[in-house]
Amino acid sequence: MTEANDQLRHARERVESPRAPGQSASRQDLAEMVNEWIWRQRGRHTDVDANYIGKLERGLIRSPQDDYRAALRAITGVRTDPELGFRVRRHSSSPVENVDRKEFLRAVVGVGAAVSAAPLLELLSPDQPTPVPNVVTQADIDGVRTAARVFGSWDNHHGGGLAREAVVAQLRHSAEMLDSRCPEKLRGELFAAVGFLGHVCAMMAFDAYAHDDARRMFRFTQACADEAGDWNLRAKSLSSMARQAIWCGDPDQGLTLTELALVRADRLTATERAMLLAARARALAKMGRAEETLRTVGLADEQFTRADPANDPDWMRYYDQAQHLGDTGHALWDLAVRQGEAKQEAASRLASAVAGHTETYVRSRAMSGIKLASLTMTVGDPQEAAVIGAQALKDAQSLRSRRAADDLRDLAHRASVHEPVAEVAELRHGIRLAVAAS
Repeated sequence: MTEANDQLRHARERVESPRAPGQSASRQDLAEMVNEWIWRQRGRHTDVDANYIGKLERGLIRSPQDDYRAALRAITGVRTDPELGFRVRRHSSSPVENVDRKEFLRAVVGVGAAVSAAPLLELLSPDQPTPVPNVVTQADIDGVRTAARVFGSWDNHHGGGLAREAVVAQLRHSAEMLDSRCPEKLRGELFAAVGFLGHVCAMMAFDAYAHDDARRMFRFTQACADEAGDWNLRAKSLSSMARQAIWCGDPDQGLTLTELALVRADRLTATERAMLLAARARALAKMGRAEETLRTVGLADEQFTRADPANDPDWMRYYDQAQHLGDTGHALWDLAVRQGEAKQEAASRLASAVAGHTETYVRSRAMSGIKLASLTMTVGDPQEAAVIGAQALKDAQSLRSRRAADDLRDLAHRASVHEPVAEVAELRHGIRLAVAAS
């Protein structure tokens, strides 16, 4: 078990807060003093924060880098590292040879030490945060966009539950660039790129059911879009916020958000208008407004016929014909299973979406397949539904998606009335195993 570094905590508490005279310095106070000392004494920009000081005080990091130790010694008025509970690093020139894994870990962690997660995590705690550029360049902005594309692709292929922490860390680092000096001609691009990454992060949080995190990140994305004057990013984030609201059982709020996004539809591409109208149809369907749903799906189709991918921003690359058919098919699914309307049209759209989605969009393919299986299980042939469901289950098993897992639970529930059918029983068993492992 990691032992807390009480020596450092006591030393911090002896330092007076620059913000609240007479009170002890907080972790954030100490972090800022460290950054200031290193800048003045070493001429280097650092980004120590309260979280990092907390890791030091919890004993997760016992050997911070030289500059940090020097700053902490100077600020707390001590002469040696051990007075702050820090270990002095010793480097060995002898290579580790012919040892098995456990022996190697003991050699790395310390002779005689138990091989546990805590000391190993200590080895992975960075001593030196990645520096933020003092002046933002086009290359920096392109790097943020690339990160957003890469993580967005990961999300589409694997779901939001696996790499979310990595994306949050990247977003925090990128957001710090907003305080760096930036040429005026690049300022809008910078905010749009960071907002793009914020949207990816929000969607991953939504998929992992970290709903409060998602809402905060969507608000961050909106703020970036407003600062950049980017109507396209604004519309995309409002559309995603609407989808989250609908998923969380508030279609009225989802409808409001889509209407807000469509206020200046003339500034959006045809693809974006189709996306927003599809989201509007999903909200209307959840509210039981069948006639308006069908009319809105028709309007979405009309806009999609005018789509030109060359005019669309990066974050709209996913919205191809398969995605459009899947989104509108999801809207019609509600009418089909709850009101018995548009059953054939819903099934046709969902089947085309499944056939059209490539390996890049495994989650979308899985979720459309699960919905198609649920629809067929409810209003069609249970054996056919079991075949469709088995393929969707295969896709879903590669995901870490709470949304997909909940859709599988709904499919299993709808299939329960057909349990005597062997294929259905096998499907329900497979779903139970998959959900238990998710």
